[in-house]
Amino acid sequence: MLDLKQIESAINMISAEKNIPKEKLVEIIEAAIRTAYKKDYWNRDEEVNVKLNIEKGDIEISVEKTIVKEVTNSSLEISFEELWDDAEGFKEWDIIEIDVTDEVMKGDNSEAFWRIASQAARQVIIQKIGDTEKEKIYDLFVWKEGQVINMKVEIVEWWKIIFDYNGNQVVLPKSEQVSRDEYVAWARFFLYVAEVSKSETWSPKVILSRKRAESVPAIFAEFVPEIWEGIISIDNVVRQPGVKTKLLVSSNYEEIDPVGTLIGQKGIRVKWVMEELGWEKIDIIPNSGDIHDIIKRSLSPAQVLKVEINEEQEHATVFILPTERAKAVGKNGLNVNLASNLTWYRISIEDIEVKEEEIKEENKVEEEK
Repeated sequence: MLDLKQIESAINMISAEKNIPKEKLVEIIEAAIRTAYKKDYWNRDEEVNVKLNIEKGDIEISVEKTIVKEVTNSSLEISFEELWDDAEGFKEWDIIEIDVTDEVMKGDNSEAFWRIASQAARQVIIQKIGDTEKEKIYDLFVWKEGQVINMKVEIVEWWKIIFDYNGNQVVLPKSEQVSRDEYVAWARFFLYVAEVSKSETWSPKVILSRKRAESVPAIFAEFVPEIWEGIISIDNVVRQPGVKTKLLVSSNYEEIDPVGTLIGQKGIRVKWVMEELGWEKIDIIPNSGDIHDIIKRSLSPAQVLKVEINEEQEHATVFILPTERAKAVGKNGLNVNLASNLTWYRISIEDIEVKEEEIKEENKVEEEK
């Protein structure tokens, strides 16, 4: 037998724990009872209505049928003869609701029905709660895609980190974590809202990240108002999470130094961002419009003597002193690979032996160009 008091207690508990409206939970249980009725009474095509009133402690179950002169499908149709006196006032093809509450609640099959209903309710509730929570999280983040949000760590598990956002639990999956981060309860992090989407065939999806390159400009924007004011532009960003990021930046005003603006007075702004990223190294390269200059600077901290460009093949040959090779290449080729991705040019490094006077003369010629 259905225990409405027990259902009311469960609704109150789930509503409080999961922050889901009680009305939504009632709809979920009504849907579960409809599913159970169709399964138990073998009328899968039947239109079943369930109205559960928790406050009054009652339930109404009815089925919809179309009035016809001759029945061809008893699950969907009913004849005038079956209605007897109740047929008055109706005409053919009218749709009526037939109350089956007593049949379900007190019939010989009631115990079996409610056992099936309980199983169906459990499955539907678990599924619907998951869908409802996804929808709720979607609504929280739908206008925040491409931004970062400061959140507090609530639960640390081996494969995911659960953050608290305005009383809601949101997940940072293992695939979007940075190994250098120290995720401990109550610690705060900026999380990048990488994707917020949903469709008719897929449930809502929100992807949060600490790993993606785009998160670095978004974090800078939190500390550098000139970015969201449109004064400074971050034209490209490449990153090896937890190790190094390179930014290509420009200013929409000649009098504004984009690199100095991001670094801040005494380096305070870039230090804030580096601290947020676990002291990940950050190279900030000005976008001068001169690809020779950009490639030179992108190989920082190495000193580049000369750059030769093949624009058709998008290839750059960079000449350096042998002593600068390790800096230019970086550990496991990281520095040169990031520079290549930042500038969209394949970079080859050549060692040359030159005198100091030749270096100065070469630099002077390039500056005059």
